Amino acid sequence: VQLQASGGGLVQTGGSLRLSCAASGDISSINAMGWYRQAPGKERELVAHITTSGSANYADAVKGRFTISRDNAKNTVSLEMNSLKPEDTAVYYCNAKVPTTWYTYDYWGRGTQVTVSS
Repeated sequence: VQLQASGGGLVQTGGSLRLSCAASGDISSINAMGWYRQAPGKERELVAHITTSGSANYADAVKGRFTISRDNAKNTVSLEMNSLKPEDTAVYYCNAKVPTTWYTYDYWGRGTQVTVSS
């Protein structure tokens, strides 16, 4: 599984950005797709993820501001980020989860920088 992310950039507080991620390769094995982020000096954390059936889960910090969507036909996942705050500044990583009988594999795309200026 290969993940190609796009979007990100610099925005002022209160602004909006959209991240997109396209999956290729053995996409039939993918279950959930989503986004994680890592700020300087902090651990990588889940932002949002969505299953093939459309069930979405969000971090408390982004609920009501971010919306994740998935197009199974195009094998893409997008993250619409509104009302951005400086604390949303981080490198954002696209993620795909491939479950097996005993283990769930994580695949990662290259990170994309999101910077929110105050």
